[in-house]
Amino acid sequence: MKAIQITHSQELNIVELPQPAQPGEGEVLLRLSYVGFCGSDINTFMGRNTMALNPVIPGHEVGAVIEAVGAGVPETLKPGMVVTCNPYTNCGKCASCRNQRVNACQYNETLGVQRNGAMKEYIVLPWEKIIPAGSLTPKVTALVEPMSVGFHAVSRAQVTDIDVVMVIGCGMVGMGAIVRSVMRGATVIAADIDDEKLALAKKMGATYTLNTKTEDAHQRLSEMTNGFGPDVVIEAVGSVPTYQMAINEVAFTGRVACIGYAKSEVSFQTKYFVQKELDIRGSRNAQPSDFRAVIRYLERGTCPVDALITKVIKPEEALETMRWWSENPGKVFRILVEF
Repeated sequence: MKAIQITHSQELNIVELPQPAQPGEGEVLLRLSYVGFCGSDINTFMGRNTMALNPVIPGHEVGAVIEAVGAGVPETLKPGMVVTCNPYTNCGKCASCRNQRVNACQYNETLGVQRNGAMKEYIVLPWEKIIPAGSLTPKVTALVEPMSVGFHAVSRAQVTDIDVVMVIGCGMVGMGAIVRSVMRGATVIAADIDDEKLALAKKMGATYTLNTKTEDAHQRLSEMTNGFGPDVVIEAVGSVPTYQMAINEVAFTGRVACIGYAKSEVSFQTKYFVQKELDIRGSRNAQPSDFRAVIRYLERGTCPVDALITKVIKPEEALETMRWWSENPGKVFRILVEF
């Protein structure tokens, strides 16, 4: 069967692998329909992902159909069903697992990063990893995982209907945070440096937009919040300026949820941690309940999914597309590979 493999920085090949045998006890064989390239994949392609195997088969944003099930698999999972998968594997022994927060496992292994991923025609997984996608098509199902990461950050920030929430970064994960905050009744400020993304954030339910490159962010936020600042800031970029903006602009006694991985040290005025009595919380991956919430949202049919899919490509176009993405990092929501 055909698979995509990242071998070195800026190198990507199509390889032939043996097709999996029939699934064993407790296993499910999936036929991949669409798999999304995400931020971790482009970082691996650019040689910046120190956590990834080398070489590695990327991909953990899955839209698939059940091809076959092994013995002992619950009857709720049947051949022909459209599904996605929970791509994270926890150790079951660390402090996070002990506290039932398996998404933040100290020794987590994610498909396409610490384990070979789903950019291939077939994959066998334990049935516990399989998440039915209801009435969604396989193409839309491939958007579930990245959006669920944004949903999880909103849970971590404990957003309510009396909050003003600023989401910094309007990529796929940030869009998930915007949607979930709106669903909880919050007033949402979408912040980015790209006007096209901000226009889409408005369609997704944001009340205000803020171009942090062309506008005075502090002044505009003061105007939007009557001088208080946002009650919640969700950082979904992972850069020095955006982390500093989150701490500087959040309201006194506010909450900051951090999704983005900053690739360098960040300096803060730590007095704000104390003066504002801030709650600063990391948010990593997502939980199965976040996946289910995204699926329910997408089933409504109100999400402009076509606007979130930048390109659909065949595996043979992957190398050229990843080179283009690396040169145009701000222009991609999601790139789906159709198998």
